[in-house]
Amino acid sequence: MAGGPDVEPVRYGAEPDPRTGPPARERDAWELALIEAALDRGVPLLGICRGMQLLNVALGGTLVQHVDGHAEVPGVFGRHPVKPVPGTRCAAAVPEETYVPTYHHQAVDRLGNGLIPSAHAEDGTVEAIELPAPRWALGIQWHPEMAEDLRVMQALVAAVRGQSCR
Repeated sequence: MAGGPDVEPVRYGAEPDPRTGPPARERDAWELALIEAALDRGVPLLGICRGMQLLNVALGGTLVQHVDGHAEVPGVFGRHPVKPVPGTRCAAAVPEETYVPTYHHQAVDRLGNGLIPSAHAEDGTVEAIELPAPRWALGIQWHPEMAEDLRVMQALVAAVRGQSCR
């Protein structure tokens, strides 16, 4: 699950901020149902940007509706460093601080049930979340599909193949 429009604030019990984009109610419902189905069946799940935000909301978390500095120029991906939390699935895939392609203005606020933060930006913004093993569910705020670093995608493929529960 990848980027897209803002998650409708009613999904996490909030009033819309003036900077929150228009709702995509059908997409929210569809993607939340996909997340629930994947979690129910134990299918490895990677949420990218909006997908991470929806994973958090699906598990009862909330979002910060506007974060400055993570989408510098409208329509253009920026880059900033992300530091993984040692001992997490995210750190197993990308153990060192790395610069990632990013374009978002919303972020995780209160973590959903069972989720742990697994990477942060310099300003403290949660950049990755995950469910502890044995479930394989990872949400990342950045866009690995826009970078040369394929390690997060390789970790998903390994999980699908059953090579890693981490």
